[in-house]
Amino acid sequence: MNRKKIKFSSELRQDLVSKDWVVIATGRSKRPGAFKREEYKKEKVSSLDCPFCKITEDQKTPTLILNKGKEISFDHLKENPYDWTITVIPNKYPAFDYYEGIKLEEKEEGNIYQKMNAVGFHEVVVTKDHEKQIAQFSLKQVKELFDVYQRRYLDLMEKKFTNHISIFHNHGKKAGASIYHPHSQIITTPLVDVDVERALSNSQKYSKDEKECVYCRMNQWEMKENKRIVFENDLFMAVCPFASKTAFQVIISPKKHLSYFERITEKEKLSLSEVFRSVMNKLYKGLGNPDYNFYLHTSPCDGEKHDYYHWHWTILPKTSIWAGFELGTEMEISTIEPEKAAKYLREIK
Repeated sequence: MNRKKIKFSSELRQDLVSKDWVVIATGRSKRPGAFKREEYKKEKVSSLDCPFCKITEDQKTPTLILNKGKEISFDHLKENPYDWTITVIPNKYPAFDYYEGIKLEEKEEGNIYQKMNAVGFHEVVVTKDHEKQIAQFSLKQVKELFDVYQRRYLDLMEKKFTNHISIFHNHGKKAGASIYHPHSQIITTPLVDVDVERALSNSQKYSKDEKECVYCRMNQWEMKENKRIVFENDLFMAVCPFASKTAFQVIISPKKHLSYFERITEKEKLSLSEVFRSVMNKLYKGLGNPDYNFYLHTSPCDGEKHDYYHWHWTILPKTSIWAGFELGTEMEISTIEPEKAAKYLREIK
């Protein structure tokens, strides 16, 4: 008896680390070029009204100021207000607060709920150019940004009550950016992010059971298959993951097993910067300057050993909006296969 093979309109894929399932909706699949915005102009804000263009005014004293990699003082900046390339300032409206002598207060409410005061640092990393985003940076400018991420991480991890450090960047209103001027944020927390906690637990179990790192295993498979790699060099690779949470999601990770981002070497930073710059440029050209988020996942600085974990950066372009299904199930729907997304980005020069 001949049975006609049924072709399903969608495919479920599981993330090897988080164990989450995602829907690859091949039945609603779009051509890669359909994601590109033909004409897209962000709502620009004049640099005259931008708080980040006037860091010597109406701001708290910067934590760090660099001019092409060289640290300069705030006094120097006040005398030469344009003589800087990147700075770190305390957030004017912080989500977490820290002051000398602060205590972490944990309380219960009604013997059912738990709460604590939000103790931590909240900083903003500002690059000088009001218009230029990372996709348009030179390699040296990207490297300088990663230098700052590392320097602030190393300093903040020594602060009291810091067990986790989140470094992230929001670009565009759909990605949650409230200020037009390009900037990243760094937040320290006494708690470890739930998503990272789960990834740590699953990575540790995989390492114990399989005697190898789950991320290294995935990287080896991706290099063998060579279907989802967007860009790579000797030390780093960028991949549209097998179970992509969104269309054109990209993960950038070291090929070598590295657990702590803050221990990155100068050579590794330069190599990472090359891959990061290439990917951001491809997304910029290929998707027409999309809104996006990117963030770092690395082993927390909680005093425990997490040598089984593998740090990486995740880039999530905003190509769709969560609706009832995604919100109700926390199961994302992607309308392009990561293999097609990677091929499309790979071919963009």
